[in-house]
Amino acid sequence: MLKNDKSGVHPCWSCKGPVGGGDLFCETCHAVQPPGHIDHFTRFGLQKAYSLDVDGLERSYFELQRHLHPDRFANKTPKEKTLSQQQAVSLNEAFEVLKDPLKRADYLLSVHGMTGISHDHTVNDPVLLMEAMETREALMEAQTVDTVNALSDKARRDVRDCVRAIAQAFDQEQYDDARKLALRLKYLTKLLEETRQHKARLVMK
Repeated sequence: MLKNDKSGVHPCWSCKGPVGGGDLFCETCHAVQPPGHIDHFTRFGLQKAYSLDVDGLERSYFELQRHLHPDRFANKTPKEKTLSQQQAVSLNEAFEVLKDPLKRADYLLSVHGMTGISHDHTVNDPVLLMEAMETREALMEAQTVDTVNALSDKARRDVRDCVRAIAQAFDQEQYDDARKLALRLKYLTKLLEETRQHKARLVMK
């Protein structure tokens, strides 16, 4: 997949031929192109949707990075070497965001003009606050690995359900609901990490 998107067609810096906004290389002269100011979805030729094939995304990522490997540019001009590095950095950033359910939700909210959740350090949802308090209390009281595993398994199920609900909210363009659900996913993700840490402490006793 070397041609990602034909939106935002502009002239190639090298030969002035037409280049799509998401293209890595010019079809005419094959010169590597600047990464451009395109969103993460467009960079991978994807629709701006929460649901995506993560395995397919990973395959696309490695294919694109293979074409940007430094060995392929050993005999190229300094400009092309610089552009290939810039493309690689942009692909890395896009991949890291899109592969992660929480980061992807946060980013897609911003794409739709909503305030993301990455800077939300407080939760104002009383239902979520109560859930968080009760679960953390149960985790602190857990004295066996089996008890922690049960809490961890429930958190994983809740994460899966929350991800499905976020996808549905985005599909229905209910962005306020998507944001609330993303905040819950943020809490559940943190909870999973806390269960892993608590389990590790119990095992080391």
